[in-house]
Amino acid sequence: MPRNPFTDVWQFLTGATGDYMALGSWRYLLVALFLALILASLYVAACNCREDPAQRTAMHLGTWFVRVLIGCMWFEGMLWKLPLPVSGGLQYWVEQMGTRAAFEFHRQLVTSFLIPNLYLFGPLIFLAELTFAVSMILGLGVRLVSAIAILFVLHLWLGIYLPGSPEEWSWSYMFLATLMFLFSLYAAGRSLGLDAWLRRHVPAVREGSGFLGWLLKIAG
Repeated sequence: MPRNPFTDVWQFLTGATGDYMALGSWRYLLVALFLALILASLYVAACNCREDPAQRTAMHLGTWFVRVLIGCMWFEGMLWKLPLPVSGGLQYWVEQMGTRAAFEFHRQLVTSFLIPNLYLFGPLIFLAELTFAVSMILGLGVRLVSAIAILFVLHLWLGIYLPGSPEEWSWSYMFLATLMFLFSLYAAGRSLGLDAWLRRHVPAVREGSGFLGWLLKIAG
């Protein structure tokens, strides 16, 4: 099959990419999870449009589209962190950070602490990227999760900063960090996302009452 954006999307949706195939039969579970998240996002967006006329704008639709697209990126990036606890891809790039981080203390931290304990950090990295994906696709807790993602991306930016092979374009990390900053700044989950739905339907979230209500309010 010739490779182009359309065939790449089709292979991703059917679990036929290299990252998926490396997981064996487990890939079908992840494909089902991804499709469920997309369908849930569409349903939440439709509910917001039906219930709140203020959501029916090009700005909210555009914000929703870009947010979901970035969520898909996080989901795809999450795949090569599998299988747990440490995938070959994760091992390789963390080792790269040991020689390519911008600052000596960062390189020392990676080589003396992160790499020896990667079997503990591997699952945490996977869960972090899964959280970013779910949050962006569903529009849930986007302000807080995006702020955490900024720190995550800046760590990658500084960690693979120096020249090496394969070459990395450092601006790509800055662009992603900037997008996450804007998602947090403008509370992108309130554009056709669960954050908007919760504020309308759950008084505790709208008023910030109780711990869970307060947390969801500040998170979204």
